[in-house]
Amino acid sequence: MNDLLPLLVAVPLCGAALLVAGGRRMPRVLADSVGCAVSAGTAGLAITLLLNSSPPMAEWAGGWTPVDGHSVGIVLVGDGPGLGMAALASVLTLAALAYSWRYFDEPPRRHAGSFPALILLLQAGMCGFAVAGDLFNAFVWFELMSVVAYALTGTRVEEAKAVQGALTFGVVTSLGAYAMLMGIGLLYARTGELAMAQIGRALDAHGPPDGLVLAAFVLVLTGLLIKSAAVPFHFWLPDAHAVAPTPVCMLLSGVMVELGVYGVWRVYGTVFAGPGGIPAADLERALLVLGAVTAMIGAVMCWHQRHIKRLLAYSTVAHTGLFLIGIGVLSPEADDGVALYVLGHAGVKAALFACTGILLDRYGNVDEHALHGRARELRGVAVMYAVGGLALAGLPPFGTGLGKAVTEKAVGGPLIALYVVASAVTAGAVLRVAARVFLGLGRAPEDGGEYETTGVGERPETRHRLSRIPDTMTAVPALLLAGSLAVGVAPGFGEVLSHAVNEAGSGGAVVPAPHWSPAGVLLDLVATALALGLAALAVTRPGWLAAPRRALPLRRLQSGHVGDYVAWVLVGATVLGALALPGLPG
Repeated sequence: MNDLLPLLVAVPLCGAALLVAGGRRMPRVLADSVGCAVSAGTAGLAITLLLNSSPPMAEWAGGWTPVDGHSVGIVLVGDGPGLGMAALASVLTLAALAYSWRYFDEPPRRHAGSFPALILLLQAGMCGFAVAGDLFNAFVWFELMSVVAYALTGTRVEEAKAVQGALTFGVVTSLGAYAMLMGIGLLYARTGELAMAQIGRALDAHGPPDGLVLAAFVLVLTGLLIKSAAVPFHFWLPDAHAVAPTPVCMLLSGVMVELGVYGVWRVYGTVFAGPGGIPAADLERALLVLGAVTAMIGAVMCWHQRHIKRLLAYSTVAHTGLFLIGIGVLSPEADDGVALYVLGHAGVKAALFACTGILLDRYGNVDEHALHGRARELRGVAVMYAVGGLALAGLPPFGTGLGKAVTEKAVGGPLIALYVVASAVTAGAVLRVAARVFLGLGRAPEDGGEYETTGVGERPETRHRLSRIPDTMTAVPALLLAGSLAVGVAPGFGEVLSHAVNEAGSGGAVVPAPHWSPAGVLLDLVATALALGLAALAVTRPGWLAAPRRALPLRRLQSGHVGDYVAWVLVGATVLGALALPGLPG
């Protein structure tokens, strides 16, 4: 089935070309239906290949196979992790297109195919990155999805804030692209190879790592950490989420950020993990420090948001930190836990953004304070919002809870407390929104001053404010939450996932399948209870936990000025290099 791997990219690309060519003559319902059909076909193909990925597949595009161990061609690798990420990206793409089916009012007039075509291009980039086996084409696919994401973020070009959010997104992540490309150039200069496995073998043959290897490592990981929105590279994410259309937010937080984390795991394990790369202790130190800081800052900033889309974006930042800690401990058990956590989180976060989109299109508003008690009639949405918040805390038996529990056991020590607190704070913020917006409980605290970002006066993404919520807009988040639940309860799913992950990541090592344990369930229940307690306290005693002045230094950093964000990219790259430097010889 190797020859089917290129279709993961070719099918959505051809679908996008069809929609661009015929979109002006297609009715909206046909264009949306074609987009859904193409994304569903790609998802089916990815899942079929995933179920047949043992042993891992490899396909050299165009027949450019290596000669005497050297290659110049494009290689696609179909192993468990790569095909799993491609399947996740395709399923969420289908969910985003189904959510926006017929109702979404963003495409330019007289071209009904423009929006689904862009979404399919984004899907092609995500699938290409997931299965890329050479570093340069991984860069190409990541930049394809990034360029499309810029366009989707700034869809409302007539609004200054949309242009600003897209421009910030573009400038910051383009800097990451340049850094990654320079790192790839250094590796090519040293090894004469672009395929990841060949680069890793050539570095090992060259001898102990030196300054060039460290520079390449820092540059490549800087690009990937910017995409994954790790602190201090994260500033673009809340600004982009605040203005991006809801279906785009579902993909940005549900899978695109996670692809950055996956890239860190893939590149280190394939390129830099050998004796000629970066010592494991240095990688562990770098990712644990960056992950812990990311989780703490993301959780604090999530709590202090009233713009609901920004709140959810900072929740994504916090969970990115938890994912980085998990892959940073470099253990097969932690890899299993992170994989489960990513799958569960993708469904929950996409569902929460979908529910937030319903609020936007019903009330023209995503401000927690201004929506106080206005959404009482949306009982189904209220239930999904509350369930999403509880799942974000790790409530058993959701996949987020199983993934968090397995990862906590693998990381051990004081980091367990960080997992509990970060997940509880982000979930508590979501539950606080549910209590105020859907139940009308409590009262809003005082405004946070000039650094407060509100969600008042947003323009709905429909032609008019919705008086009746389309069934597709409620069915999609319900199915996404059900999928997250299935990750935690499906019989044998953990064993299949562990086999797929560890076959690629640990040389086929035998690792116990992830499962629920009494300690893990207890920690998940503690995080859930803490989230409920924080939400209750925020509603009944809003002044106690608002603390706008104590959070002001962090809020000032999210200035909205792209020059500030660029400076923080340079700071982050310097810190990453300092954390990875001590283990180098000499």
